[in-house]
Amino acid sequence: MDDPILTIEEREAINSGRWFSSLSPSLRHDILRCAYVKRFKDGGLIAARGDPPEEWIACARGAVRVSSTSISGKQITLTYVEPGIWFGDVAIFDGDRRTHDAYAHGDTTILCVAKADFKKILAAHTEFYEAMLRLHARRIRQLYGLVEDLNTLPLRARLAKQLVHLVRSYGIPSLSDGSEMRIGLQLAQEELAQLLGASRQRVNQELKAMEREDAIRIEPGGLVVRNREALMRIAEADI
Repeated sequence: MDDPILTIEEREAINSGRWFSSLSPSLRHDILRCAYVKRFKDGGLIAARGDPPEEWIACARGAVRVSSTSISGKQITLTYVEPGIWFGDVAIFDGDRRTHDAYAHGDTTILCVAKADFKKILAAHTEFYEAMLRLHARRIRQLYGLVEDLNTLPLRARLAKQLVHLVRSYGIPSLSDGSEMRIGLQLAQEELAQLLGASRQRVNQELKAMEREDAIRIEPGGLVVRNREALMRIAEADI
């Protein structure tokens, strides 16, 4: 069941997003004024590949798993949209259909702006066009960075970079040791492997090696980062 109001934590996730917080107060106000809230349980379908673009969306809590389906019918996870990140605008701009499936990963809250309202805000705020160009430029930079990493870095370095990103976005201080951070996003090793374009077996080997080096600890419920600096050194190693 939808709840029409964001919680304090959800609103803070939206307002503190790097891109959204750079907008003028009047533009932020107009976006939030016409936005509505949807809540999903784990695995809930948010948008399907081939759907017409009806909404511009921000993640306010949890995560949105963006995936595609292979010819054999296997679902492949491409990325996870974290709180504070907006998506779904590309299909609104080019008028084409959604290119991927989007599912809730864990209990997830999203904030939506209807396509008609999105276009009204564009018409009312010249600043919004410039802001969307900045958002798209950042995505292109990230995409080129991922392609470069895939072609130049060994799996060990790419895995370390992914773990550093996950602990930055979803890190929860460990109760037993304040210097340790638990990754709050529950990811199976198969899902982590899909993000890196590698096999689960190879990712498991690299994780065990990092555990032996005391950089991380593997637990039944997920991963704990014991030494973020060690992970960053692995990620930046020119191998």
